[in-house]
Amino acid sequence: MTHVLLRGGRPWRSTATGPADILVRDGRIERVGPGIEAPQAQVIDIAGQLILPGLVEAHCHLDKTLYGGPWVPHSADDTLAGRIGNDLGRRAELGVPSVTRIAALLERMSAAGTTHVRSHTDIDPVVGLRGVEAVREAAAASPIDVRQVAFPQHGVLTNPGTAELLEEALKGGVEAVGGLDPAGIDRDPVRHLDLVFGLAGRYGTHLDLHLHDGGSLGGWELELIIERTKALGLGGRVAVSHAYALGQLDAAYQERLAQGLAEAGVAIVTAAVYSFPVPPIKTLRAAGVTVACGHDGIRDLWGPYGSGDMLERAMHVAYRSTFRGDEDIELALEAATHGGARALALEDYGLAPGDRADLVVVPAGGPAEAVVVHPARTLVMKNGVVLHN
Repeated sequence: MTHVLLRGGRPWRSTATGPADILVRDGRIERVGPGIEAPQAQVIDIAGQLILPGLVEAHCHLDKTLYGGPWVPHSADDTLAGRIGNDLGRRAELGVPSVTRIAALLERMSAAGTTHVRSHTDIDPVVGLRGVEAVREAAAASPIDVRQVAFPQHGVLTNPGTAELLEEALKGGVEAVGGLDPAGIDRDPVRHLDLVFGLAGRYGTHLDLHLHDGGSLGGWELELIIERTKALGLGGRVAVSHAYALGQLDAAYQERLAQGLAEAGVAIVTAAVYSFPVPPIKTLRAAGVTVACGHDGIRDLWGPYGSGDMLERAMHVAYRSTFRGDEDIELALEAATHGGARALALEDYGLAPGDRADLVVVPAGGPAEAVVVHPARTLVMKNGVVLHN
């Protein structure tokens, strides 16, 4: 059935004052408004329920997941180096990457309303491109649109052979190149950034850098990223994930960096995990910076947590940001939807006529309730096809 009428819902951010119908035809939203008549359409009654665009998971690590397998007690210490070492030391033992587990996680994500995923996939001389291949195989059987980042989890300059593999991944169609702590891991911010920005420019891809380096060091690295993005004309194609430094700097420095990020077109992606600093979302959005969010790791060798539910993740983002008012909580939902869509440069995303019919229906009175309660999804649609109902 390519002709579906969702009757009586409440599209998020709609200008309609009351319930509205959404008519979907051939994978796209054809009309939005009250009292739509479509005699040949399959009618689904969603009276009074909230309609959201498909949720966007803007930062996860599908290739690392242990989801769907037996419980694995966490064995790493609390340091970054300890978690990296645990990952390196045990992934072969536990069969990582696993197509079966990746597929199980994607199915969970889809049921929870996620329609687009950006996954940072490990690239190094030991694993090679096996993670990329495993994610591709699982994604081919999933309705979710999966885009990968060729991610140098164990360093580039400090791990010979990785740079060549990153380039091989991009030649093979991987959609983005990644980076990791140009100072803290690779010990040479200028060379690291020259390398990854050079790859993004040469292959016309996106660039998404993990930046755990904190304080003034992280702030300086953000300045370098802003400078390069402007100089190379890569606005709209660059994201910084985590960006812990933004949550540690004084207000004046935060605002200065926010203006620079907005002018350069650099997005910020947060996962709001554990007690790590969360970027100041209100300051960033006030400046016009795109803010997206994701889970980071989901039940892997880095940590045992993560559900695959982006409404639940948005709740963590709101909670860690000390958002209490509905308007503020809605910023977290924006990060899990429109913010992620902007960061990934998704086309025809939203709930307007002409947009792709990727949407999720939740029994909630408003966006803030949807985030805080994250109730079971009533309906999930991808490209006009009802996947879960």
